[in-house]
Amino acid sequence: MGNCLEAQSKLDNSVLNSGVTKVPNTSGQSFVPSSMSVHVPSPRSEGDILSSPNLKPFTYSELKNATRNFRPDSLLGKGGFGYVYKGWIDEHTLGAGKPGCGMIVAVKKLNSAGLKGHNNEWLCEVNRFSQLHHPNLVKLIGYCLEGDKRLLVYEYMPKGSLENHLFRRGAQTLSWEIRIKVAIDAARGLSFLHDSNQVLHRNFKGANILFDSEFNAKVSDFGFVKSSPSHFYGEIFMYTLGYADPEWIYTGCLSTKSVVYSFGVVLLELLSGRRAHDETKVAMERSLVGWAKPYLSDRRKLFWLMDTKLEGQYPEEAAYAAAVLASQCISDHPKNRPQMSEVLATLEQLPSAKYANSSASNPFLNSPLKNSHPSPLNISP
Repeated sequence: MGNCLEAQSKLDNSVLNSGVTKVPNTSGQSFVPSSMSVHVPSPRSEGDILSSPNLKPFTYSELKNATRNFRPDSLLGKGGFGYVYKGWIDEHTLGAGKPGCGMIVAVKKLNSAGLKGHNNEWLCEVNRFSQLHHPNLVKLIGYCLEGDKRLLVYEYMPKGSLENHLFRRGAQTLSWEIRIKVAIDAARGLSFLHDSNQVLHRNFKGANILFDSEFNAKVSDFGFVKSSPSHFYGEIFMYTLGYADPEWIYTGCLSTKSVVYSFGVVLLELLSGRRAHDETKVAMERSLVGWAKPYLSDRRKLFWLMDTKLEGQYPEEAAYAAAVLASQCISDHPKNRPQMSEVLATLEQLPSAKYANSSASNPFLNSPLKNSHPSPLNISP
């Protein structure tokens, strides 16, 4: 852990001053030198981003109209930095449209408290996100910079979040095939962030995996850029209980292996149907990681790990391989965890993975898709 803290000090001098979050090397204990960083311009003023060719600029008035004046019945979700509303824009011009007409979008409105001291970081976030394009990342369509108002416009994900589909009362059971597809889709998005862009997701969890109309999973809410490592501890406390890497908690040092740990927790949720942390359970079973570990290394105990709602409808060999992978991801020692690209390769080689893409037409266990109901969009701190 000492090496990690030393690397954190180096990060203050080289990484965060660039306005881009760099990823650590394969050991998970130190950070990539600045010479290996991705060269993304860090905007210093609003004017630096207004000319971005990848984003559509909106006025506050346009987004106000598009969301029906941010009416409560347009609210999709809320988080630590603001609210998300449903809005409509013209699908051809991308200009603000009349409510109920055109293309639906999700408009994230940052609250004033979330903006204090974070204006430059917000500009860096927008600048960076405008250059991230992948089928398994929620697309950033536009933005609004007007006075003290800051808003982001994202593609709308009509099928809601993985969290809601797994844990919402009355939700239909996701089939084994769709669960593997979700894991693969999310791993592809994270691998793209790590390997191609050197960007870390600081808050990966089921609530930040969203579904489009075809049940393709996309990673959302990549995190809010902070100005120095001193903010890392504050971020950890905001992090949803149960997902945070213990190494991050102890040292404040975030790495790719921290994200892999969080992915492992989500994979356990997919396998078990249990929450990362559940206060309704007895003390010994509240932590999913703590509860699951005894079942991950013994094929004979696999039955006790798996979600009972699956009713045994899963291939045992593939389920055990996924359990072993989850065990590797949540290893106590970051150096023993795989890289996200290795996680993806393992998932794609599962015996049932080749059937996952065809399962999107009917993602529920023994249930017709027409009976499904969209879940509300979740955002998180």
